[in-house]
Amino acid sequence: MKNYDVVALGELLVDFTQNGISAQGNWLMEANAGGAPCNVLAMLAKLGHSVSFVGKVGDDMFGKMLQSKITSLGIGIENLVFSQKYKTTLAFVHTANDGDRSFSFYRNHGADSMLEKSELKPELISDAKIFHFGTLSMTNEICFDATKFALETAKKSGVLRSFDPNLRLQLWEDENQAKEKILFGLSECEILKIAAEELEFVSGKKSIFDGVNWLRSKFNIPLITVTKGKDGSEAFYSDGKISLHETAGTFSNVKTIDTTGAGDTFCACILHEILCNGYESFSVERLQKMLVFANAASSLVTTKKGSLSVMPARSEIKQLIKDFSMR
Repeated sequence: MKNYDVVALGELLVDFTQNGISAQGNWLMEANAGGAPCNVLAMLAKLGHSVSFVGKVGDDMFGKMLQSKITSLGIGIENLVFSQKYKTTLAFVHTANDGDRSFSFYRNHGADSMLEKSELKPELISDAKIFHFGTLSMTNEICFDATKFALETAKKSGVLRSFDPNLRLQLWEDENQAKEKILFGLSECEILKIAAEELEFVSGKKSIFDGVNWLRSKFNIPLITVTKGKDGSEAFYSDGKISLHETAGTFSNVKTIDTTGAGDTFCACILHEILCNGYESFSVERLQKMLVFANAASSLVTTKKGSLSVMPARSEIKQLIKDFSMR
């Protein structure tokens, strides 16, 4: 028996999002707790799962705010490390009129990127059903060693490994380094959530179908989900005996104002489905329901600014699906 449904390792940071203009004409910035792995955990906690985070923040005002925030959301902090040497990473988010966003990171030796192997609690990772990770915990050798150790621990303990590249090219020395680490992540996972543009980046293939076939030729990843932004998502499953593919559109009856966290919300819902129904006996019908639920949840999170603190409830997700189907 495992005490945690999902343990995730990676970045926990502050997303500063513009939230109005002052009387003097200056931007007003709202400090939102963020970081892809914790966004995933926040959605899972909202759906009733037991979760815990592995990562590092600065022993500063921002790090303490993040600790308080994720604790209030039901995310375990048994392996949240506070650094006396490095400051909490900050990101400034610019949101376009269509809700899409770009980032400016302040992460040169940010605490999250300096997590050391010796600071991990392997017993926490072994005590999970699923271990989730991305690439931002691989941007230098220190945190890469910690990530490799965590993955080795998960594999030895029979923990399912879930990977989302979450590509942010500005945080890498060059594109080749980013691609190398994505390839490493692909070699280590059994559940993959990848954006269409990330799939093209790593495979060199223009079409999703060709990109997935390229992945299948190189890696043994039974479940692959591909997000396509406004165009919905696709899922591919193969256990060597059966091969399934399903697609689902997005929900256009919501007003998108900020897409931050949409992919993380989607990823969490995929993990939720696996935790509820197991990691075998997939069917086209099951893939369809899984995608629809994940698309609905990720659509809802785009209707609010921020991500980690505004994850939708199960009742909201089901209501959106019902309302959309009645149109």
